[in-house]
Amino acid sequence: MWRMKWIERFRARTARKPVVSVIRLDGVISAGGGVGRAGLSDAGTAERIERAFKVKRLAAVALVINSPGGSPAQSALIAARIRRLAEEKDVPVYAFCEDVAASGGYWLACAGDTIYADANSVVGSIGVISASFGLHEFIARYGIERRVHTAGEDKSMLDPFRPEREEDVVRLKALQKDIHDNFIAHVKARRGNRLADRDLFTGEIWVGQRAQEVGLIDGIGHVVPTMKDLFGDDVRFNVTRQRRPLLSRLGMPGAEALVGAVEERTLWQRYGL
Repeated sequence: MWRMKWIERFRARTARKPVVSVIRLDGVISAGGGVGRAGLSDAGTAERIERAFKVKRLAAVALVINSPGGSPAQSALIAARIRRLAEEKDVPVYAFCEDVAASGGYWLACAGDTIYADANSVVGSIGVISASFGLHEFIARYGIERRVHTAGEDKSMLDPFRPEREEDVVRLKALQKDIHDNFIAHVKARRGNRLADRDLFTGEIWVGQRAQEVGLIDGIGHVVPTMKDLFGDDVRFNVTRQRRPLLSRLGMPGAEALVGAVEERTLWQRYGL
């Protein structure tokens, strides 16, 4: 008898309480990953994003984003998956920016119907960048000969061990423009008339209140108090977290992970972090 009463009390406490699924999106966005590297990719986030939208009594999905960007394609794939599920389930999506939601990180934030940030969050960087080195003079100084054989004259475009060719730079800028145009279209489609009447697509970044003033975010807020304000103090949170890479969990980062960590550190430092 006591067991039945306990079950009834438990059901009464949990019945009809709204649930918010919280999806954490942390790190550099990249098609890489695997056993030794962390980061965000469509393949790596698909299962937990799908799971977050399957929760019973789902009132909303909250994205908690902390990313300096990365792959435009992976950013688009992750955001598209979130939007598809939101429309299928008819569930609102709220995005919350932490330290950084810049470049691809802001692409992810735009998957939210409403975007919040901390007063100190770095937001924006709507642009495309490519960085490399020119090492041809260095290897020439040490008598190193570069041997490359291709079928197709443009196959070795922007080879860092050869002098930069003007036509390669022209092609690169054309590719960047196409990606930039896609980024701009995504932001305009998601933010609409909330965007300020000025050029927000130069790669510039904004912090907190400034980002709200130009329409990149809708307000200053954090996930728990904001969701409680919207759905009541009884709201329940279902948090989905990404798993650390296997080698990292075993305490063995590996060479690939160390290289990835250096690359990731460089992206974070771009925003002073």
